[in-house]
Amino acid sequence: MSDLRKINIDGQVIEVEGAMTLIQACEIAGIEIPRFCYHERLSIAGNCRMCLVEVVGGPPKPTASCAMQVKDLRPGKDGEPPVVKTNSPMVKKAREGVMEFLLINHPLDCPICDQGGECDLQDQAMAYGVDFSRFREPKRATEDLNLGPLVETHMTRCISCTRCVRFTTEVAGIHQMGQTGRGEDAEITSYLGETLTSNMQGNIIDLCPVGALVSKPYSFTARPWELTKTESVDVMDALGSNIRVDTKGRDVMRILPRNHDGVNEEWINDKSRFVFDGLRRQRLDTPYIRENGKLRKADWPEALAKVASAMKGKKVAGLVGDLAPVEGAFALKQMIEGLGGHVESRTDGAKLPAGNRSGYVGTATIADIDTANFIVLIGTNPRAEAAVLNSRIRRAWSRGADVTRVGAPVDLTYEVIEAGADRAALADLAKQDHSGKGGVVIVGQGALIGDDGAAILGHAMQITQAAGAKLLVLHTAAARVGAMDVGAVTDGGLAAALDGADVVYNLGADEVEIAVGAFVVYQGSHGDRGAHRADVILPAAAYTEENGLFVNTEGRPQLAVRASFPPGQAKENWAILRALSAELDATLPFDSLAQLRRALIAAHPHLGQIDVVAENDWASVEAGSLGSGDFADAVDDFYLSNPIARASSLMAELSANAKMRVTDKIAAE
Repeated sequence: MSDLRKINIDGQVIEVEGAMTLIQACEIAGIEIPRFCYHERLSIAGNCRMCLVEVVGGPPKPTASCAMQVKDLRPGKDGEPPVVKTNSPMVKKAREGVMEFLLINHPLDCPICDQGGECDLQDQAMAYGVDFSRFREPKRATEDLNLGPLVETHMTRCISCTRCVRFTTEVAGIHQMGQTGRGEDAEITSYLGETLTSNMQGNIIDLCPVGALVSKPYSFTARPWELTKTESVDVMDALGSNIRVDTKGRDVMRILPRNHDGVNEEWINDKSRFVFDGLRRQRLDTPYIRENGKLRKADWPEALAKVASAMKGKKVAGLVGDLAPVEGAFALKQMIEGLGGHVESRTDGAKLPAGNRSGYVGTATIADIDTANFIVLIGTNPRAEAAVLNSRIRRAWSRGADVTRVGAPVDLTYEVIEAGADRAALADLAKQDHSGKGGVVIVGQGALIGDDGAAILGHAMQITQAAGAKLLVLHTAAARVGAMDVGAVTDGGLAAALDGADVVYNLGADEVEIAVGAFVVYQGSHGDRGAHRADVILPAAAYTEENGLFVNTEGRPQLAVRASFPPGQAKENWAILRALSAELDATLPFDSLAQLRRALIAAHPHLGQIDVVAENDWASVEAGSLGSGDFADAVDDFYLSNPIARASSLMAELSANAKMRVTDKIAAE
């Protein structure tokens, strides 16, 4: 039941929920309140005192608006709404006092601080600071922390807002940061000097309102006003996190999260944030042709003619990789099937049911996790497969949701009810009474890649239906749902598609074994495993270098927008396929990306509904007999899961550090 209260803010009367804080009520009224410690997705600390407001008729001193609720205000003597002033002389003097206090020890290093130009303290000092200081004592200095290769620290700048402590504890689920000391000796530190172990730690860079925590890979490379900012989506996992790609010239300098409450809120994982150095290394920038066992450079006409002559009159198969946009998968399907061949996108062997969207996407949205009473994880490690989703599950758990896991025990940062690691445990779970509980059942690709993958999906759907819950199929490949939406599948899966194929057209699939003897054409952006196996290499654009459509794990179509241009002679994926189709005398019916998208949406209308999750009709999969054994891991190494990440030296360092942490400690430790 809602508890609406009227409140007068600077002469404007509005009606808000009584449980709201004054700072939230002011935002609804369109009044911005300065703050350093307050963040709407973290618990309230109330320790910076920058958000002070005056409550008329209240205490004769300003009130911290982040910690005072509307329902705690007293009405006027005749019952009129309580009055709050945000710009009175009392408020202005109080904020100026807080700012002077913050600047006592803050160093004057704006010219060399990476936060310069986008620093909250800098902005608020312009509004509430003065151009002199009454303090002549030396400024306090503190030692910097070593938090690892991602976050660089300058702790002398720290204003003790504790946002980093609250984020790592509440959202990331690690307990390595805290505050010690009191008064002048108070400082943020890490437990026993440990480096951070979370794959969400980069978010504390965005949260820090000063330059105490900055990006180590980005430091001293660019200023914010030099960068071109492009809004796009992430493809490092299947969550479809909204990101902003900042470029300088043709180089990607950094990747930041964008707010999207339905997908990633305002967080991204560390691989999404720091993988950009992989976009510069091991790039394919010119076509190659293999002769006498060695690759040699070629030009586009020669390479396309070579591919066309190899494909004409032969049995052809097409593979859709994990990072291919929907337009590329659609164009490849049209071209290969026009030649009588087969196309397959389930390159990991997952038994996802073609044509049954409730079976390969599910019926749940990511946001449904927030209100779930219980969550069942089947054959998935969301901390490695979708770290931001894992934080969402953690929040649901912290609010009281029960989390049950069928799969190998791993640290997910929250407590889970371990139902067992093997298929027998799933069968037992399916026999239990789940009626009327309501919740979300999450099935990972690790559960679906075995021979009995379809039966496992059937059991998961059985549990979902019995509990009145919703199903979410958690994918690991950003391209998978979109490719399945356009029908890039073959009856019998990968083996059937490749069976007897003379020519394999590989659209960026780098984790596939292709039999010796087949002529392989690799179209991709990086010199990874697929390129090593290729007879002809066609260089393509990466996800930041072309406009593309991606459908995330919940079935939400989103647009990735070009932020820079591909290197050398590399071309957009759809354009390469269109040029090749002309060489094959089977020209595809589009000459531009706009024409391709019109054809795509005409064939699959739901793909035209950008940022809309379509409702999927429930169609059960038969819960057949299960095999034996534990569930496999879909992601072996969080940091090295795709060609771009494997080209990144930073991801290689993070992977090595993670492996070192899991080795047995010696007795002294």
